[in-house]
Amino acid sequence: MIAVTLSDEERWKKYNNFSPLISIFKKFHPLNDEIERRINQHTFPISYKKNKFLVSPLDRNRYLFLIVKGVVRGYIKDGDSEITTWFAKENEIVGTIRNLWVDGDSEEYLQALEDVDLIAIPHVLSEYLYENFAEANVVGRKMMELYYRSAEERAFLCRISSAEKRYKRFLISFPDLINRVSLKHIASFLAIRLETLSRIRAKI
Repeated sequence: MIAVTLSDEERWKKYNNFSPLISIFKKFHPLNDEIERRINQHTFPISYKKNKFLVSPLDRNRYLFLIVKGVVRGYIKDGDSEITTWFAKENEIVGTIRNLWVDGDSEEYLQALEDVDLIAIPHVLSEYLYENFAEANVVGRKMMELYYRSAEERAFLCRISSAEKRYKRFLISFPDLINRVSLKHIASFLAIRLETLSRIRAKI
């Protein structure tokens, strides 16, 4: 994946002339002009069609992605089976966590479940901002708190013994995904058979 060689103005024309990542970061802390300039210069928009892969184990991933539009899932393979580990939607940042900011392979797949518009964030940019701007570290810490809580919720959900209770918890925790994600992926995420999920949905 290579960034398009457009000026900042051309690159961000459809986004009011600046990277949407700036607006996300500003929710957590004010940014100085140099941070905004570097974000505009080094991030770029990219799109994938439904079912295409943002990242697979064949790739040496060099980016995180801000989801501007659409839904993405993360999964790993166990033989011929796919184990869905998370879902993400608009205004969330996704990437392969197992090799985040380290030089190594990952077993993770990131797949578009809808046509998606994304902002690609090079790892080298993240590292530079962390190393040179205190504001970036504040933003990173606050965002990490949110993602840690989300991971904690997923871990709790997967440990609920009853399949029906897991599904009910999913409805509470992820209500906006139920009509955007296929039942087979939800069943995989909840570690239950598709037939079991269909019976639970019919019951409740």
